Amino acid sequence: MTGLTNEERAVLERASEAPMLAQVERWAAINSGTTNLAGLKAVSGLLADAFSVLPGKLALLDAEPVESVNAKGSIQTIERGQHLHLSVRPDAPVRILLTGHMDTVFAADHPFQSLRWLEEGVLNGPGTADMKGGIAVILAALAALEQSSVSPRIGYDVLLNSDEETGSQASAGVIAQLARGKAAALTFEPALPDGTLAGARPGSGNFSITLHGKAAHAGRNPEDGRNALVAAADLAVRLAAARAPGLKVNPARIDGGGPNNIVPDIAILRVNLRPMTPEDMTLATDAIRRAVAAIEREHGVHAHVHGGFNRPPKPLDAKAETLFNLVRDCGSDLGLPINWRPTGGVCDGNNIAACGIPVVDTMGPRGGSIHSDEEFLIVDSLAERARLSALTLVRLAARGGL
Repeated sequence: MTGLTNEERAVLERASEAPMLAQVERWAAINSGTTNLAGLKAVSGLLADAFSVLPGKLALLDAEPVESVNAKGSIQTIERGQHLHLSVRPDAPVRILLTGHMDTVFAADHPFQSLRWLEEGVLNGPGTADMKGGIAVILAALAALEQSSVSPRIGYDVLLNSDEETGSQASAGVIAQLARGKAAALTFEPALPDGTLAGARPGSGNFSITLHGKAAHAGRNPEDGRNALVAAADLAVRLAAARAPGLKVNPARIDGGGPNNIVPDIAILRVNLRPMTPEDMTLATDAIRRAVAAIEREHGVHAHVHGGFNRPPKPLDAKAETLFNLVRDCGSDLGLPINWRPTGGVCDGNNIAACGIPVVDTMGPRGGSIHSDEEFLIVDSLAERARLSALTLVRLAARGGL
């Protein structure tokens, strides 16, 4: 390791000594799927205990209400788990936001519930990489930072939300609130197995489009009915045809229908759209509007569009490049090659960037096969990424920001 001061070396040593693997094993052993409120409560309690070693004010925040369209076309309110928030030195000259999420994509009844070693140094388990490992890295880096002489110069907010895997709809407000006034942000989604970081990201919007038709007897008088299921299928095809170089469209599901002898009078199309730029997001919104209008006109149905773009596109602007370059330079001094490239995934980094704050959102450990039962964490990268994060924070403090 070159280019490091003696104090930086001491900070790095402290970051490396944190019990991150034991923390990951304990936290990942508890199912914390987004819908598992009991599991999220248990994990949030463990996280609150762990982060209580840091100074500042720690609180568990109630989630904002979330609306969803059920399979019958009715809007229902969904309860989400509490979010953990830690505020340290809010009046410091440099203020940073660090974010992670305690939820996983694996529901309480999912068969993927246990940990196992795939090989020496590679741990398979739900949330090991995405992102109990990232949370352990946050804690290790901050605990090391607190032992440095520059710590009084930097304040930070830590947010560990409970609903990132479903779009952060219950935490978007607090993310925006905490992003205000920050010099930079770090989000601890897992890096790729080779250490590559995510750069630019598309936006993402989830829509539930309810089609209301008219029931009729399928044999006696089908012409008097208005088939909502056929209208939904036609809408799915039309939206899929709106794909463009800057827009991905995925019609994912149609709910509706019933007995074979009844013309279905209701159907709900679920569709995800991912625009690369704000301009593409505008085009996507227009495509939905035009397609829905055509379906209403041609099928004689009434449509209601629920949802929106909860993840704005995240281009790599000049401020973000400056932060990436700082992380890259810190990696170079640690002997770590740091590169980044665009990715098709989305995360809370999208929401932070939309607030005008530069963010690197893959500061977590190296891992892969996330969102599957093959998810794995490369254990050596816990200390590696804790050192990288700690050094980045120390240098942000010493330099007075970017």
